[in-house]
Amino acid sequence: MTPTLYRHLPRRHCSAPSAVTIGNFDGVHLGHQAILERVHQYATKHGLLPTVMTFTPHPRAYFAQLTRKSDLAPAQISTLRDKTARLAACGMQQIVILRFNQALAQMGAEAFIRTLLVKGLNTRWLLVGEDFRFGHRRAGDIALLRRLGAELGFTVDTLQDVKESSGRRISSSSLRSVLAAGQVAQAAHLLGAPPRISGHVIHGRKLGRRIGFPTLNLRVPEPSAMRHGIYVVRVLGLGPRPLAGVASLGIRPTVTKDGPLLLETHILDASPDAYGTLVSVELLHFLRDEETFPDLASLGAAIQSDVQGARTYFASHGL
Repeated sequence: MTPTLYRHLPRRHCSAPSAVTIGNFDGVHLGHQAILERVHQYATKHGLLPTVMTFTPHPRAYFAQLTRKSDLAPAQISTLRDKTARLAACGMQQIVILRFNQALAQMGAEAFIRTLLVKGLNTRWLLVGEDFRFGHRRAGDIALLRRLGAELGFTVDTLQDVKESSGRRISSSSLRSVLAAGQVAQAAHLLGAPPRISGHVIHGRKLGRRIGFPTLNLRVPEPSAMRHGIYVVRVLGLGPRPLAGVASLGIRPTVTKDGPLLLETHILDASPDAYGTLVSVELLHFLRDEETFPDLASLGAAIQSDVQGARTYFASHGL
């Protein structure tokens, strides 16, 4: 079932009761998936709409920009498009993406409950983490939720942290750490799937085509949690089967000093006309860091080596 996406509350033309969870859900890792699965199960059992409420930008990113301390903004694991797709894949029938702005930042905790949860979603059941805080200056807590829930007609459950078999907590912070280190296999373990970047293919400078390695280019939101460098990748969306490729995530220091962050993907043994097409690129293996080369010939030689590295990977692991 295709979920309904809401950018504002209350919902239009819908008053159905909801089972709700709230969070940033950056990456939608295994810990998040456990929360969403519980919401889906409860909603199914009790005839409610499984619902997730999330925010853009991340509240920490909003306050980092407000205070001009950009280094405090969390690196972004997934694009909003990819996050939404993963939330839908976890069975959420309503996905609420609220703009985190001054009005939301200054909304009091009780107003948050009455306006967003009750009037906005007709919440009957809410699942949050044990340390969940909300509202202006994070004044709201579980005790307030339960007190007002008893008055307004919803119940509150909490969920303990989800942990790996080693006992370590699965969190967006730990996922950002392994992505920053280029540990793609460990990131895939925490996500339950390879990390991916999706978007519409855009026009670039055609430099790759000039040196014999045409690329599909995707813009990547900044700051990205993924390490800049060269990756073995799998491309989805250009046919019935995935395509093998090698990709560069970075700012292209050999050709520009301040370019936007792009994912440039060279597909092995194919040159599809993909401009404007929505594709997903899954990162499978980290090959090397992004480098600055003295000339285009040196860059071309490095890409040829990267292509061979990708072929070696696929020969061993398959597509």
